[in-house]
Amino acid sequence: MPLLAYKERHILSPQQLRKLTEHKYSCFSASLLDPLLQPWWNWLVAQTPLWLAPNLITIVGLILNIVTTLILICYSPNGIDPPPRWTCFLCALGLFVYQSLDSIDGKQARRTNTSSPLGELFDHGCDSISTIFVALSACISCQLGHYPNWLFFQCFCAIALFYCAHWQTYVSGTMRFGRIDVTEAQFSIIAIHLVSAALGPEVWLTKIGIGSIELWSGPAITTIVCGMLSLTYVFSVVVAGGVGKNGSTVAMPYLECETRYLPFYIASGVDLSLALRYAKSILNEGCGKNGSSVAGTSVLSPSIPLTLVVLPALMIAQKSPDNIFTEHASVFILAFGMVAAKITNKLVIAHMTKAEMEYLDWSLLGPGLLFLNQYFNCIVPEIWLLWFTLAWSTQDLLRYCAQVCLEICHHLRIELFRIPYSPKVSNTISVGSQSNFGADKNGGTSHRKSKSKAH
Repeated sequence: MPLLAYKERHILSPQQLRKLTEHKYSCFSASLLDPLLQPWWNWLVAQTPLWLAPNLITIVGLILNIVTTLILICYSPNGIDPPPRWTCFLCALGLFVYQSLDSIDGKQARRTNTSSPLGELFDHGCDSISTIFVALSACISCQLGHYPNWLFFQCFCAIALFYCAHWQTYVSGTMRFGRIDVTEAQFSIIAIHLVSAALGPEVWLTKIGIGSIELWSGPAITTIVCGMLSLTYVFSVVVAGGVGKNGSTVAMPYLECETRYLPFYIASGVDLSLALRYAKSILNEGCGKNGSSVAGTSVLSPSIPLTLVVLPALMIAQKSPDNIFTEHASVFILAFGMVAAKITNKLVIAHMTKAEMEYLDWSLLGPGLLFLNQYFNCIVPEIWLLWFTLAWSTQDLLRYCAQVCLEICHHLRIELFRIPYSPKVSNTISVGSQSNFGADKNGGTSHRKSKSKAH
């Protein structure tokens, strides 16, 4: 495909569009918080005008989430300088709004009889972008820039786990939400922002403990596997200097463990449990022929694009003579995050169209140039190439998503952000009477764990 010729050639083939039309959303949810939040979501969607398109609801929430995070980044681009408390509160508010709107877009589609495969694709595409900003904002709110290895680990863990969630969907044909999953993670990050807003970001520098017993020792055991996989990222944080006197931290007497670690020890444990669950699903639950993916391809084939993003990012961050990740953490995460969002969107499309996953992509141009530049002893300033990577990957992602949406809209004869007719309220499902266990948070049919047989 030519570099800048999306409109000269269709991205989706006629066969893919036909498969997309036949696609049915399948979801299994065991989330702990979703049933508790159903009344709030049902009330919120009942207040939503019937003329408001579901995709417009999604994009408005995403824009608010991005804007509030960018404000936080402006005050602390390296994650070291403590941002103002109000920026942390703004991030918490932006994430809550996004989470709420993201949860009612599917309900609004069912309510207006405008459900389509495009809605699912658009929702996942926005989530892939939001994941980057949510993870980065949480790290900045905790001032994790003091420990860049932890920052790298947490942000790329979030990106990789989101990709793996759709990887197992590509393999099994069903989106699965565990008891501790995306909703729980989002509200945990909201709590982190609220703590930073109430007590100040510096509170995460406080050490806690009783005598010689460090409270983080227990949950830290769950991070050992993740630490090995992340090449000593977990263990290297103890050698970093603090912000207190003589490089110490802001600490209380007789206390040994910084509170900044607690949310990330917990997050690492969740990351590990999710990774194990996704691995089991990927290896054992292929729904295609002979245990293959929905497209009949190898269940391990999606690992290649993910490796082409994470591995170069790791090598570039570690080998940079200018410490490009440490000095420009936010730009680095956003640049590689956009590349990861592009390949995640391609994976979602491959699942929905039952097509083979493409390995190479033009979004990898930026990481490739950064890698080659280091190989030739940085003949071009790394920061120039990093900004180029961010600009290139962002425009490539936006243009790709726009072209795919236009092709699907043309094929299904619908509009992306407008309901071009008077919507008819569904007679089969009343929003106010939806059971918490009968619909997932996006309004689609799902199954939950129960004593009775799943239907």
